[in-house]
Amino acid sequence: MQKQKTDYLSILENQINISRVPFSDRGSRLLLMQYPQKSSLYIKLAERLTQLDANNEAYLKRSPFIHNLELIAQDSQPLEFSITTRPDILKLHTRIGDYEIVFLDQQTIALGLPSNQTCGIRFRAFPQYWHNTEHGGKFLSIRNLSYNTTGTIVSNQITPVEGGYEVEFLINSGEDCTLAIDIYPAERSASSLQPFSVLRSEAEQRWRSWFERVPKVKEKYVRKYAYAWWVMANNLVSPQGKLIYEAMTPSKLGYVGLWLWDSALHALAYRYVDPVLARNQIRSMLAHQLPNGMVPDAVFDDGIVSTIDHPIFGEVTKPPILAWAAIKLHEAHPDLTFLSEIYVPLVRLNAWWLSMNDDDGDGLAQYNHPYSSGLDNSPLWDEGMPVESPDLNTYLCIQMTSLAQIAEALNMTDEAAMWRRRATALAAQMIKHFWDAEAGYFWVLKEHQPIKTITPFNLYPLWTGQLPAEVSQRLLEHLRDPKLFWGKFMLPTVAKNDPHYDPESMWRGPIWANINYFFIEALQNLGENQMANELRERTLELIQSQEDMYEYYNSQTGKPPASAVNLFGWTAAIFIDLAVQASRKHISPKKVENHEE
Repeated sequence: MQKQKTDYLSILENQINISRVPFSDRGSRLLLMQYPQKSSLYIKLAERLTQLDANNEAYLKRSPFIHNLELIAQDSQPLEFSITTRPDILKLHTRIGDYEIVFLDQQTIALGLPSNQTCGIRFRAFPQYWHNTEHGGKFLSIRNLSYNTTGTIVSNQITPVEGGYEVEFLINSGEDCTLAIDIYPAERSASSLQPFSVLRSEAEQRWRSWFERVPKVKEKYVRKYAYAWWVMANNLVSPQGKLIYEAMTPSKLGYVGLWLWDSALHALAYRYVDPVLARNQIRSMLAHQLPNGMVPDAVFDDGIVSTIDHPIFGEVTKPPILAWAAIKLHEAHPDLTFLSEIYVPLVRLNAWWLSMNDDDGDGLAQYNHPYSSGLDNSPLWDEGMPVESPDLNTYLCIQMTSLAQIAEALNMTDEAAMWRRRATALAAQMIKHFWDAEAGYFWVLKEHQPIKTITPFNLYPLWTGQLPAEVSQRLLEHLRDPKLFWGKFMLPTVAKNDPHYDPESMWRGPIWANINYFFIEALQNLGENQMANELRERTLELIQSQEDMYEYYNSQTGKPPASAVNLFGWTAAIFIDLAVQASRKHISPKKVENHEE
């Protein structure tokens, strides 16, 4: 008897709270949301639009493009609605029937109207941006907007309001009526609208096709697993400007753009459903490698970020884990052409770290800007830059081991041997310079003096698998110590008994899923399977305990701090990979066909 397929769309019914996360679609930059406790909607743009405001973070405070989108009855009065959500469709239940909303394409939202009614919508649009300049003022276009319908127009009023326009659009809907709102960056021909039933069916099929590719997991993970896969699709944006591949933003709400190590972690999940999409996360960053070999911190539609002026000015990148991610993709779906394509850029990136970031020439790389660590506000950087840190040099050791694997796959055996020697030598340098045998930690060094703040990053060299047994055992003792790191909620990013510990402040104590993931792998590599399994299960339980996917979690309560961004990409990606790992003994992951490029 054939097993019934998991119906992820039904599982996700009403799991998407659009007063908190956007109704969007794969590749789209349109974010449809509901005002809390109000029967009205708004549409934001997941775009920085730095031509409007050069401040890279101005988009976070920018007003919606469309305000107060209301459903209206024949008398133009607003209709109250309740809502049913799924990834493919919103159903807004009103006293005159249901309005339904789907994405027609990446730039168009389509509404299906109640049958045989005179009804419609009212909204305010603000298609321009203006501000004062030193010598006057400036008005700039944000995006173009058009709307049309297959119904019979009863009334179409456009009224100027301060800063924009109010639209009231009433229609005799007839049967199967569509109303479309199109928001786009340049003039384009309006396509003829299909009946809404066609658009509804296409949206459903598009999302079913996405979920049909995911591997099965144990039943206890399924609900959050479905949500994680929705996040992985919902956060994708299409190529535009500097983004030359379809790629995933960490969050369409809080981090619009691509970040270096986020992209590597997103690829871990995509390798289960689409190997080309997974590889393109890595390509998206390497496409902007600088002439000196550095890869930028972030890539936006309209620029790249390779320097930042706060809290100090300096070049900014993120930890080097692209080769590590590439090997995981290759193990799942071998592709020698891809490895050959990225090998030299990754070698150049490795060379940049070790040649341009080693002021004292001791063979250990240093951070010159706190943001290059990805641990932006860690107390490890409180004494200033530069610092030599065991986390960075562990990443480089892992990276060189991964480069050795890539070289082996490409039949470059001498280069593979060279990379293994270099990884071993770097691990030895870490022991020589960072290891404190009395305390049992690898210290971060500032001007060759230890910074004795205790964090998981003082244990990071465990991941290399190249430490003497007695050193590994000391680190494992610290890791499993409940006064430091182990417990119901783990791993805090500063030890619980350290004076700098703050469970609410980003990298000063909360739990981050990516750090747990690295330690799970380190423990697995060391054969510490019981600890690895416990950390994996606690990580899965933590993420499952909250309604959304958060950037980080309070290490005392398990709840997200107020500053933690939701709809967060690598938390979703890591939940997926850990759930698949935890289910392997019970359910084999579905083999995904390797699509030809």
